[in-house]
Amino acid sequence: MVVLEAIILSGSKSVIGDEVVEELNGKLRGQMVLAGDDTYDEVRTVWNAMIDRKPAIIVRCAGPSDVINSVNFARDNDLLLAVRGGGHSFAGNAVCDGGFVIDLSPMQGVRVDPVKQTARAEPGVIWINFDIEAQAFGLATTGGTNSDIGIAGLTLGGGHSWLGGKYGLTVDNLLSVDIVTADGQMPTASPTENSDLFWAVRGGGGNFGVVTSFEYQLHPVGTLLAGMLLHPFANAKEVMTEYREFMRD
Repeated sequence: MVVLEAIILSGSKSVIGDEVVEELNGKLRGQMVLAGDDTYDEVRTVWNAMIDRKPAIIVRCAGPSDVINSVNFARDNDLLLAVRGGGHSFAGNAVCDGGFVIDLSPMQGVRVDPVKQTARAEPGVIWINFDIEAQAFGLATTGGTNSDIGIAGLTLGGGHSWLGGKYGLTVDNLLSVDIVTADGQMPTASPTENSDLFWAVRGGGGNFGVVTSFEYQLHPVGTLLAGMLLHPFANAKEVMTEYREFMRD
């Protein structure tokens, strides 16, 4: 019988039998990846190449049911857990040594409602793909200043943006989330539903559950180009005056 060693929350190692692992695998629509699998090194790699951690189990979730089953498995087996969205965390929080990684990167759906000027996006989306969908309707929200930043980590951490001076932080434009909590439930949190949980996730990072869907307020900005413009210092007064008027509108 094949056994799997994994790190539990106490920091010690625990042995998980292959029948337990296979039971989880049988419930998944997505892919389970273990050490030695052909794709293991690829899927454990994150944006910061200095991070070289080797989880025991990676589940590449295809949808909320995979997230629920993974959370239940990690809880029931007391496993060290990391959650990967876009994988852009400089500190490497998206992956852990010897633990269980819930990989949300395959979940990349974005649905824009141009009438309500809202968008609902899955947690594996990165901002360039979110912006492409929103810009098809001349809309945008306060997303990342880098195109390859994941929407999940940025939003749950607060979120600074090129549009922040006019429209606030990313969390100021968050309307609701669907979130899998530690008990395996998936409530919706918004200002009117589970409002305490909604308050917590708006800046609380991934400490309150695994978000499977974000709903954002969009803004009519037309075709949007963002970046750095450099002006001669001699023009500083004129430039700052114009900038002040622009941000006031």
